[in-house]
Amino acid sequence: MTTIKDRLIGRLESKDAVIGIVGLGYVGLPLMLRYNEIGYRVLGIDIDSGKVEKLNAGRSYIEHISSERIAQARDTGFEATADFSRVAEADAVILCVPTPLNKYREPDISFVINTVDALKAHLREGQVISLESTTYPGTTEEELLPRVEEGELEVGESLFLVYSPEREDPGNPDFETRTIPKVVGGHTPACREVGVALYRPAIDQVVPLSSTRAAEMTKLLENIHRAVNIGLVNEMKIVADRMGIDIFEVVDAAATKPFGFTPYYPGPGLGGHCIPIDPFYLTWKAREYGLHTRFIELSGEINQAMPDYVVNKLIEGLNQRGKALKGSRVLVLGIAYKKNVDDMRESPSVFIMERIRDRGAEVAYSDPHVPSFPPMREHHFDLESVPLSPAALAEYDAVILATDHDRFDYDMIRAHARLIVDTRGIYRGESDERVIKA
Repeated sequence: MTTIKDRLIGRLESKDAVIGIVGLGYVGLPLMLRYNEIGYRVLGIDIDSGKVEKLNAGRSYIEHISSERIAQARDTGFEATADFSRVAEADAVILCVPTPLNKYREPDISFVINTVDALKAHLREGQVISLESTTYPGTTEEELLPRVEEGELEVGESLFLVYSPEREDPGNPDFETRTIPKVVGGHTPACREVGVALYRPAIDQVVPLSSTRAAEMTKLLENIHRAVNIGLVNEMKIVADRMGIDIFEVVDAAATKPFGFTPYYPGPGLGGHCIPIDPFYLTWKAREYGLHTRFIELSGEINQAMPDYVVNKLIEGLNQRGKALKGSRVLVLGIAYKKNVDDMRESPSVFIMERIRDRGAEVAYSDPHVPSFPPMREHHFDLESVPLSPAALAEYDAVILATDHDRFDYDMIRAHARLIVDTRGIYRGESDERVIKA
């Protein structure tokens, strides 16, 4: 006798299944394109009607995803909607919604909960629900499971629940959705089997885990590993600077060791949707078990202090030239959180801009990937990107090199800026009194 699980796996393997993706941002949109390109019908669901209209018109709103790819997806069956009831059309429902921190640095999973609450009345027999949003261990079991079982659907029998964390790296040309291995944990063995069947056609390597909790912890470990090592090198940067040593020269040299060392480079702070946030998901959940994650929290403190360190370096540089920060004009170069993308999430550049503004300076920015300062939940600037030119650079008392986009002309910047606060090691190894290493 054919079971519900077998029928669903069959539809997934034959590509007769409809893939529903909820949340069409930096994670959901590349995933949509991948499933569309290999022959699935994909239904995209998002609460942002503006995004829905753009996608249905064949237009992209993410710089590294071309409108041509969106238009091609539309021509081959992709459709976007803001109608959550249409989730009933999907055989697989993949949740790619934000999981930020609240103002107390505690997990905010309201987007996940609200999304599931909006979907649960429209779920049906024979669907698989996959959560991809980064979260703390236990979220899938504690928050999703009871909600999707509120009706008569039993997870593991008529409905299947998995956690499979996203691993997108926006703008990285060396990896794409297909080539990044996919971790999959199921609530039951049957759920895991369905989850593997969901992702196996789209991803080169699928890595099954024993539970959703193990998959949730895996995602946190990946990003905590990076956050802790960046915290370490940021602290080393401060020590090296006090000793008159260039930390970038040191890291470059250490990276020549062919074993036992992975280079991490310092910067103005942590940005992006994962690394500044994920460690706090684990530290919060660990307190439920009476544990205090001192190592993780210490690295968080160091990384959060970096914008202040950069501003203090700016103040020192201006003081050496007989100027106060108050009343000075400061240009921040790069406000995306990483090079060569338009992604502003948790960008340390924004925190630096706020600190400069709060101290009475006039702040502006230049970023070829962000022409206008976008609406953000917690940060507000009414600014447009300043086109870089020798004359424009000469108008500012200092520039802060915060994000090292390839499209910046670093020779021109060095030649015409009055003072450069270099947070990315672009001018490493150079002796120039106008360059402040930060």
